[in-house]
Amino acid sequence: MRSIRHFVNGQAFEGGSDRFGDVFDPNIGEVQAKVALASESDLDQAVQAALTAQVGWAATNPQRRARVMFEFKRLLEANMNELAALLSSEHGKVIADSKGDIQRGLEVIEFACGIPHAQKGEYTEGAGPGIDVYSMRQPLGVVAGITPFNFPAMIPMWMFGVAIAVGNTFILKPSEKDPSVPVRLGELFMEAGAAAGQDVKGVLNVVHGDKVVVDAILHHPLIKAVSFVGSSDIAQYIYATGAANGKRVQAMGGAKNHGIILPDADFDQATRDIIGAAYGSAGERCMALPVVTPVGAKTAETVRGKILAEIETLKVGVSSDPAAQYGPVVSAAHRKKIEDYIALGVHEGAELVVDGRDFKLQGYEKGFFIGPTLFDHVTPVMKTYQDEIFGPVLQIVRAETFEEAIALPSKHQYGNGVAIFTRSGRAAREFAARVDVGMVGINVPIPVPVAYHTFGGWKRSAFGDTNQHGMEGVKFYTKVKTITARWPEGDPTDSAFVIPTMQ
Repeated sequence: MRSIRHFVNGQAFEGGSDRFGDVFDPNIGEVQAKVALASESDLDQAVQAALTAQVGWAATNPQRRARVMFEFKRLLEANMNELAALLSSEHGKVIADSKGDIQRGLEVIEFACGIPHAQKGEYTEGAGPGIDVYSMRQPLGVVAGITPFNFPAMIPMWMFGVAIAVGNTFILKPSEKDPSVPVRLGELFMEAGAAAGQDVKGVLNVVHGDKVVVDAILHHPLIKAVSFVGSSDIAQYIYATGAANGKRVQAMGGAKNHGIILPDADFDQATRDIIGAAYGSAGERCMALPVVTPVGAKTAETVRGKILAEIETLKVGVSSDPAAQYGPVVSAAHRKKIEDYIALGVHEGAELVVDGRDFKLQGYEKGFFIGPTLFDHVTPVMKTYQDEIFGPVLQIVRAETFEEAIALPSKHQYGNGVAIFTRSGRAAREFAARVDVGMVGINVPIPVPVAYHTFGGWKRSAFGDTNQHGMEGVKFYTKVKTITARWPEGDPTDSAFVIPTMQ
């Protein structure tokens, strides 16, 4: 059986732990590989490799670091089909969706190619008599990222693309559910360094593991910053533990994104958008749209009918099927969790309009498939509304007024993303300004910002003050040093015992 090893100091690393995890093929429900689970000692070896590499990598001028990123981008594009097939085989998302996963990460690498400009400091000439003040952005040192199963290419690149470009070295702890693509990214990065004429051994290291290695990262004294994406409870733990150990931490948590449909919206377009956002990738996205909120009874009945018609056309299939719109979920345990939420929704009194629990794909009966599910008349007090289900389950939560539609996502514990569908510029502008959510789409169902902007939610969707990628990423992975300089003529004749001023 295939064995997936760590990637440390530019090569495969066995590690000293005798613990392994199962990597499934979700399409057939069978174990396809074993992944090594690191010990604290294994992590320390990766940290030592990163520490050794960081001095030389930080001393490499930004333009040369950018050339590595340019070459890495080229290799990602050249290997897109291989990476997508590998990703789909472990995650279960369809090939087209896997390519989107890789592409959105690649766009952050494109942003990192411009790091010489993004890393520039500030300069003030003549801040005082003969005094100039300037600042520089310097790397932190060794930093780490802990990433989830649902985007095994995009989210690692969101983190290490910027972190490495500004001069840090990186420890990546990907999900043990789909670890092969992160290792392949490490290998391609090594190739990129060689092609660009740069030594990148130890710059990007991949260490697999579970809570043992997560805690080791949070407590390791040489790791200066940690970025995390996952569930909110774990995000809060990561943030609290990392900060208590003196680290910078950005920890992105769960979501319950709403799609508000006003009576003047293009119902056909809005419905198609919501279907894709709710059921794409089997709903395993923190930016999925699992709640649709039509405003007014007439809007609700119209939207419900159109959603039902669209659901009837959905094709669930194996990830390699080009006609499939979504594939299996990642594991049997996760499928069971989703099914339990569906049962809970029925118990809570919501109307189960479409039940996906009995879905079976002919020839793949052991696969982790679940059909599209639709609830109506869901209310804010229901646990199925309050929690993130993270599956192909769409809930209709009706609103009577525009004010109620703003209040629903604003009062929810999560504040990741929200979308509004309308033809009214005034309504859209007011909604975007008032809603208490971090990312807003206007007639855009999944408002993930482009790479040169930043990604980040509010409330229990994010812990920490700095967003992912873009200039916020540059700020997170660098520290500012400010220099006040004077070059006096002649010998000093006195001593200053007061704080300098600009008089």
